[in-house]
Amino acid sequence: MNNAKIADQFDQLADLLELEGANAFRVRAYRNASRTIEGLSESLASIVEDDPAQLQELQGIGKDLAEKIEAILSTGELRQLEELKAKIPADVVRMLRIPGIGPKKVATLYHDLKITSLELLKHAAEEGKISELKGFGKKTEQIILEGLEQLEQAGVRMYLADAKPFVDAIADQLRKLKSVDQVSVAGSVRRLKETVGDLDMLATADDPTEAMDYLANHPLTENVIARGETKQRVRFQPLSPCMTPDGNRISLEMDLRVVPKESFGAALQYFTGSKEHNIVTRRLAKERDLKLNEYGLFHGEDPKAAATEEEVYEALDLPWIPPELRENRREFIAAENGRIPDLLEVSDIRGDLHMHTTATDGTATIEQMIEGARERGHKYIAITDHSKRVTMANGLDADRLRAHWEEIRKIREHYSDIEVYCGIECDILEDATLDLPDDVLAEADWVIAVLHYGLKQPREQITKRLLTAIENPHVHMLGHLSGRLIGKRPGADVDYETIFQAAADHGVMLELNAHPSRLDLDDIRAAQAKEMGIPIVINTDAHSTAGFDLMQWGVYQARRAGLTKKDVANTRTAKQFLKMLR
Repeated sequence: MNNAKIADQFDQLADLLELEGANAFRVRAYRNASRTIEGLSESLASIVEDDPAQLQELQGIGKDLAEKIEAILSTGELRQLEELKAKIPADVVRMLRIPGIGPKKVATLYHDLKITSLELLKHAAEEGKISELKGFGKKTEQIILEGLEQLEQAGVRMYLADAKPFVDAIADQLRKLKSVDQVSVAGSVRRLKETVGDLDMLATADDPTEAMDYLANHPLTENVIARGETKQRVRFQPLSPCMTPDGNRISLEMDLRVVPKESFGAALQYFTGSKEHNIVTRRLAKERDLKLNEYGLFHGEDPKAAATEEEVYEALDLPWIPPELRENRREFIAAENGRIPDLLEVSDIRGDLHMHTTATDGTATIEQMIEGARERGHKYIAITDHSKRVTMANGLDADRLRAHWEEIRKIREHYSDIEVYCGIECDILEDATLDLPDDVLAEADWVIAVLHYGLKQPREQITKRLLTAIENPHVHMLGHLSGRLIGKRPGADVDYETIFQAAADHGVMLELNAHPSRLDLDDIRAAQAKEMGIPIVINTDAHSTAGFDLMQWGVYQARRAGLTKKDVANTRTAKQFLKMLR
């Protein structure tokens, strides 16, 4: 039972308790515990094995929650959650996500009208039965009908790589308006989360009308959901390049808020989030006899800071914290100790060490991939086509691989400004052996070991397979470690502590795969690897020359993990990088 699954059980329990009208403090306690667990780099299982008493040293974890964690680790389930699940239909829980109706109204619908499904809810609203309930009315019925439509997409998130270019383009267009002074994207896009939901935009303007009119009349705006004097919510048409992780097109919604110039910094800090980060900043303000909200930082009624984020953080005795770190994980401790990291930049990357050519499933030749890398300023690359296990990609056996390497060696002689290494993406087979013999791997400049098949095997077998690769003297790096595809396929059940320790002991590097559907390692695991001193290599896994441009998404993930230039191996020169190899 990993940390994410335990956190999810606490989140589910909070939902069901809220529906039952439980004490708000209890509900909040479970949600806070879930956030704490999600942000841990060490597994709860290891903590309990070492000393169960350490659980109560975690933020928001008291004796009762510590006992529940131990129970989940022991039995695989939380008894209280299972009991509530047995009582409350799943669709009733989903009703909590309908905008505009809270737990009390959902409880009334469930208990008084006996509504147990979304279909029944829609029928009751259309028939006018809901407006007959005390405290509801026709407006609530309309809210429910509109909310049900939104609920079909509720919880559906989009890859950052699809959403960010779109919202950045909108921001650039707004900046060109005469009345607009400042514009900034906020929310999860600004924090560079791997997936995002709704979009947030802030602006300052002499007159909000021009910005709102522009957005309302934008060619891609489907409809204006709401508009006030300074706030507007629009829904865009489904966009071809904007795909959900499961492959479906969705309609993006965006909130535009036009705020006073003197409040821009406070508003940007507030609407950037995360909620968990802002809870702490408000607490820090309160400890200083101040009040922090979206309008500014106040002492009584007197404004103290608001125009810039830097002013707000300085008034809280903190340095400015990069948006990517604002998740209430490690950023406040780092800030208080003066150790906010100088985060990695895309320009720091000097090489790409995971790519494919027409020898297997790539679309570009060796020469084309080399030229594409040179155009992007890379000083070294590794050509790493698939090994034979990946039959669907025309994987290479020993003879074909050696011939492929010979071709690479001949071609690279024509280039003096870029190093080209003979590599291989070698599968770790289901029986815990490698897909190619040692005498072949020994001839490679660079060997990546990966899991492609058998991802649902038990943790013990996954561990055995990964350790086989780590302990092989010819393997330099583990690629896309969990094998996850975001929103499509869960990753393998990896014992990260064991694997990371082995990687550290044997000098094996870990990949942060920059493909937007992978971003594997995730930000929490990449931070854990950094803490253990394991070099991380950010690669694109490019299957074409255009694939090199995915590097930025890997760098963004690295920034969320707090990685700096020194934490990433392929920021070194080619000579320095080769010295790092085992």
